[in-house]
Amino acid sequence: MALIENLNLWPPSNLQRNLALNSPPKLFNFKPSATHSIRKTLHTCRCSLVNEQQQQQASFTDQEKQLVDALIGIQGRGKSASPQQLNDVERAVQVLEGQDGEGDPTSSDLIEGRWQLMFTTRPGTASPIQRTFVGVDFFSVFQEVYLRTNDPRVSNIVKFSDWIGELKVEAAASIKDGKRILFQFDTAAFSFKFLPFKVPYPVPFRLLGDEAKGWLDTTYLSHSGNLRISRGNKGTTFVLQKRTDPRQKLLAAISTGTGVEEAIDEFISLSKSGAKDEPVLLEGEWQMIWSSQIETDSWLENAGNGLMGSQIVKNEQMKFLVNILPGIRFSMIGKFVKSGTKTYDVTMDDAALIGGPFGYPLEMETKINMELLYNDDKIRISKGYNNILFVHLRASDGSK
Repeated sequence: MALIENLNLWPPSNLQRNLALNSPPKLFNFKPSATHSIRKTLHTCRCSLVNEQQQQQASFTDQEKQLVDALIGIQGRGKSASPQQLNDVERAVQVLEGQDGEGDPTSSDLIEGRWQLMFTTRPGTASPIQRTFVGVDFFSVFQEVYLRTNDPRVSNIVKFSDWIGELKVEAAASIKDGKRILFQFDTAAFSFKFLPFKVPYPVPFRLLGDEAKGWLDTTYLSHSGNLRISRGNKGTTFVLQKRTDPRQKLLAAISTGTGVEEAIDEFISLSKSGAKDEPVLLEGEWQMIWSSQIETDSWLENAGNGLMGSQIVKNEQMKFLVNILPGIRFSMIGKFVKSGTKTYDVTMDDAALIGGPFGYPLEMETKINMELLYNDDKIRISKGYNNILFVHLRASDGSK
């Protein structure tokens, strides 16, 4: 973020690299007993969850929802975004910056508190800290703003996990005008759960001079206090939220590999409470990002059962598509028919290995009864082959 982007002089330590590179992999299997226990808990508090969803939905205006929708599916807080995704976010940001948000954000109590960083431009070209941490979805990144105290401060926090700890970079802050916060770094430290003391981050702020200083403009602050857009002194744009969309919570669980099935159960129960119609299988290219079953040793079996790669849905046909090697891909085409209010019978029977203009046919057939649990224009949750639970993100709408 604006504070993090200013730390240019010190490369990440081996400790930082290990935290980034050795983060736990995504989890695909959960013990039924644990899931059953969680489901009981979720059932007892469903009413409170429904109320929370209604509050969340009411907390975003239509223009704000367009920005939230544009953020869904972007990985690395912008690091891995496609040109189309970046354009969609920038358009939504510009619309909000032209709206009447809080007139003097720095004078508003709504700017106070902890904000979660959802998106940033230039995450791969900023400071070593930003390159190491901000682009890693496994980590959570927050900014704390407290201006109405005897010691006004703005802090950036990188939370590695509940069981590892966090890095906190702090700066003394002051208000220049209704939009701009001036800051100067003065301390940073790691707080690890397995150590009873803090580990100082090795940056001599006092020796940095002007390099330790910067500013942060808030170009949009929502009247609800749940969404903020800021621009830093190095030209970086930041999108931050106090309260996240239910889809963002689900994707965060998938990114960290923690409690995914529980997050899906909660999300589906929330979506059912506000759903007016049954979900419909939408056309487009859908990338699988999670399944409840670990892949088998046979990549051909995985590809043929839809356990990897993407699905293309168009004109009552479905295609499984898996890139195997550069220039070589697996393709399997079939048809689907609606068999119930939210179920589809899928028959995949036209498989081939494709390399350039050539194809080698494969004798394969897969029959799937797909149950659509949730579907919107960004995310799809379904049960497919062998009753496996899948989460797909829409890569394109298939119009091109």
